[in-house]
Amino acid sequence: MKLSTVKPFSARSISALILLPLLAAALELPARAAVMKRGFNQLLDAVVRIDVREIAFEDGAKRYSASIGSGVILSEDGLVLTNAHVASPRAIELNVTLANQERVSARLVGWDHWTDLALMRIDMADVKRRGLKFAHADFGDSNKLFPGEVVFAVGTPYGLSRTVTRGIISNNNQYLEDLTGVNGYETGQFSTWLQTDAAINPGNSGGPLVNEDGKVIGISTRGFSGANNLGFAIPSSTAQRVVTGLVRDGAITRSYIGLVPGALQDLESFYSLALNTGVLISQVDPDSPAAKAGLRGGNDILLAINGVKVVGRFPEELPGIQNLIASQPVGASLKLTVKRGTETRDYTVVTEKLESRVGEEWALEKWGISVRKVSRTYAREKQLDDASGVLVIGVQPGFPADVAGISRGDVVMKINQQPVVTLDVIKAAQAAYEAKPAPTLFEVKRSSRVSLYILKP
Repeated sequence: MKLSTVKPFSARSISALILLPLLAAALELPARAAVMKRGFNQLLDAVVRIDVREIAFEDGAKRYSASIGSGVILSEDGLVLTNAHVASPRAIELNVTLANQERVSARLVGWDHWTDLALMRIDMADVKRRGLKFAHADFGDSNKLFPGEVVFAVGTPYGLSRTVTRGIISNNNQYLEDLTGVNGYETGQFSTWLQTDAAINPGNSGGPLVNEDGKVIGISTRGFSGANNLGFAIPSSTAQRVVTGLVRDGAITRSYIGLVPGALQDLESFYSLALNTGVLISQVDPDSPAAKAGLRGGNDILLAINGVKVVGRFPEELPGIQNLIASQPVGASLKLTVKRGTETRDYTVVTEKLESRVGEEWALEKWGISVRKVSRTYAREKQLDDASGVLVIGVQPGFPADVAGISRGDVVMKINQQPVVTLDVIKAAQAAYEAKPAPTLFEVKRSSRVSLYILKP
């Protein structure tokens, strides 16, 4: 049998083999660029400026303020995603400036201060009446991002027209602790952040962080004051879940058991643990479900939740553990596998609804005090008997409350011997005072002491 002769490639044939893929790639580039341009242009037309007028109850009076932020339209029916610190229940007026510079009013659909996200809806009746047009953006997958990937921050910094800044993903899983909350509300406990060096300035808050295809992979939220190129965005994976919940319910309901997790890095040997095993129970809130079950902060190691192993060696792993607990149904029984010393055993904990320490606020202007409803979380924190009463958050000098001796931090338990179980009670007492001014008796708790104060007209 004669063997075929294998001929070597000539220089010309090798060049052809190299050039063909290059030529194909070169021909593909314009098409790819055209697709990217269309996606990016649509994204630009979906970015809006948000003008906000809001009310705050400070120093014994109502205070009005104005601010600006950014947002991105997500749907044909006018849903706009932004930050909770841009649009909150304090807002009394919300206006959106579209890409064509037309302004239209909007209303708050819901907000979630825990993730610093809020959802608004444009007044579609006004849009149709005026024949206005707008585009909407699509989410991308933040889980596929990698450090070094090119991204763009789009928004209206300092109220300027739509502005694009370019950068990269500096870190796709950044952990931030000790964050400044949203108007005093807690934030940032249930997810890590996207870190970018794309410029994020005041007014960018709520605008989209996008990839080269114009897909929203994050919501620009904050930068570090005094730092260079340190901006942070909420991942789209988190934003999508929150948007779904806000559209459905107007709020995000989470569960609470009262555990504060802590990283185990460098502590494993003290607890006789192998690496990547469990998470430290750093703190147990007083009177919480975990406390009632007998768990102890600083002593116990949480190994598993309902049989699912948890690992909290590094700080970046803690938000996922907190989110796992928060995502359980309210009232659910959780089996916590816990190591204490040399013993490992299971504890049953029933979840409660997660509540903020910040309650509803109001200003009693005739008396010169601002108050906030005591929440169950605040009551636990301050070891109060229950969540009755209102916390004094501001006193106006020279007004009846100040003259009587009431101070910031006091808890008003009763007015004219009527327990203050809701804000409506104190609002009704103020209305009666306005109709017929008369001395009013306040029962106030300061630290552990109860005192009586008479507010005179």
